[in-house]
Amino acid sequence: MDAMSGRVTSEDGTTITFLEYGAGPGLVIIPGNNRRAHHYAALAGLLADSYRVTVIDRRGRGQSGPQGPDYRIDREAEDVQAVMAARGATWLFGHSYGGLIGLHAALLQPPAALAVYDPGVSLDGSFPAGWLPRFTRLLDEGRHTAAMTTFLHETRLTPLGNAPKLVFRALAFMLLRGSDGPDTRAMMPTTPGEVGEVVRLDSDGSRYAAITCPTLLLGGGAAPAYLRNVLPRLAQIIPDARYDIIDGLDHNAPDLNAPEAVAGRLAAFMRRTSPV
Repeated sequence: MDAMSGRVTSEDGTTITFLEYGAGPGLVIIPGNNRRAHHYAALAGLLADSYRVTVIDRRGRGQSGPQGPDYRIDREAEDVQAVMAARGATWLFGHSYGGLIGLHAALLQPPAALAVYDPGVSLDGSFPAGWLPRFTRLLDEGRHTAAMTTFLHETRLTPLGNAPKLVFRALAFMLLRGSDGPDTRAMMPTTPGEVGEVVRLDSDGSRYAAITCPTLLLGGGAAPAYLRNVLPRLAQIIPDARYDIIDGLDHNAPDLNAPEAVAGRLAAFMRRTSPV
């Protein structure tokens, strides 16, 4: 399905671009770290018969503006609100770091309903980020393959599990030299700021008790435990939340490996929470 492209201006003057699919009530999708709007084309296409699906190219990606020197997740939440207002969107879905943005966008101004998948939330030090200084140093030295190897090996976001580091290096080599290689290289400098925000926002999670909209917390049964394990805690904190850990799905189910399963959960959730 062909996508329409568009752009809005966020509160701080940054241009935020997006791709849009279908027609109907609006859903905005917030991509994760190292992901762009086009990576969610399959997920958007599965929903586009019933919904207008707008996928953001977050700041630091594509034709959107840069992260900026005062980067904070608040700026990303403002970007989301600008897109939702411009497109008259009702629902919000965030994947990975985009899920953390979604939670903060809902704190800023709640949508009709919020869904997240493997949100990048750290509760009481749950998110392992000790690798970040090494990643940043390697990136500053221009050693992109070594930096990506560190990222893949330490985050365990791929299904490779405890494979030898050489396997992760081979995957990093392929990622940086494949069709998405130029995009991936261009996005890598956004990682220190984003993971830095995950660490800065580490807490007991009580701030999320102020989210007032219905909230669906999705996770993959094959995703890392540090992502899965925050979902039951968040479900207890957010007043109108429930969680669903889907057996067999990995971290990249929404954008790559199982968009059908995620689309089904989202469609059912949107039917339940329709304001009409």
